[in-house]
Amino acid sequence: MQTKTSLVTGGAGFIGSHVAKHCLAMGQKVVVLDDLSGGFEDHLPEGVTFVQGSVTDAALVTKLFEEYKFNYVYHLAAYAAEGLSHFIRRFNYNVNLIGSINLINESVKHKVECFVFTSSIAVYGAGQLPMTEAMVPQPEDPYGVSKYAVEMDLKAAHEMFGLNYVVFRPHNVYGENQNIGDKYRNVIGIFMNQIMQGQQLTVFGDGTQTRAFSYIDDVAIPIAKSVTIPEAYNEVFNIGADKPYSVNELAGVVGECFNTTPDIKYLSARNEVLHAYSDHTKAHKVFGEGTNITLKEGIARMAAWAKVVGARKSKEFGNIEITEKLPDGWAVIVEKPVTETELV
Repeated sequence: MQTKTSLVTGGAGFIGSHVAKHCLAMGQKVVVLDDLSGGFEDHLPEGVTFVQGSVTDAALVTKLFEEYKFNYVYHLAAYAAEGLSHFIRRFNYNVNLIGSINLINESVKHKVECFVFTSSIAVYGAGQLPMTEAMVPQPEDPYGVSKYAVEMDLKAAHEMFGLNYVVFRPHNVYGENQNIGDKYRNVIGIFMNQIMQGQQLTVFGDGTQTRAFSYIDDVAIPIAKSVTIPEAYNEVFNIGADKPYSVNELAGVVGECFNTTPDIKYLSARNEVLHAYSDHTKAHKVFGEGTNITLKEGIARMAAWAKVVGARKSKEFGNIEITEKLPDGWAVIVEKPVTETELV
């Protein structure tokens, strides 16, 4: 059997590094494209071919497709900060939308067998709960808008050119290899980083907002395997944990794993959906049941890893485009902005 070659964008980041690992285990040859703005070389699984660069570099993307003749594309590179996306609109659309289109163009030209796209439940907006794939998305922030635009473009590319795709809408993913030094997203990583630095845990609003926090194996494994499942082709899947928890409950669980009682500092509420969780019936039918790893067990695994790698200094996002209504703690500085980081 001919070895399949896959491109994993954002493969030095969180979800991407896990997807790359599982692709290698499936016998694929894996090329990772990542600019290391949010990923780390030590996250790269042994055996991948690493190319440092951005999906926004159309010439580089073209060169890679011509050189490696990819069978599959797993697109996980994005700047996934929903709240911040209101204030970095140009950057958001350039990385999350135009960067994706660069990959779709080349996938059409080179007859890629399947394009796997990691979208987000941010596409739903403040819809009915639980969110289901049958709902018409109504994203409320530029990040969600960009993700839904790529979903629609993939559908159009399939209908026009026959490009097969699989879209995943994960949510609130956590686990080993997460960038705990990113203060704009990934609340579990933020909490762990703050605890390890002896800081207060910062919570926007009163902490009653709920999310279904998803351990990485419940997301990365189905994403990697999707190209081998014909029933998944040209479909959209919600993927992740089923049970929602409040941010206050989450803080308590994280504190337990670090043997401390969290000292919480409540900040002004952000403009965000209060409750968000989705139905995974469709994914379970196609990919089977998840790992059943509980929130406490998953956070304990991540905490063990975080204690080894240690705290990481949070970086301010440079070149905020709109400063009006910027949330507390998100300082405005002027420097060259990051260009790309990994989803989820």
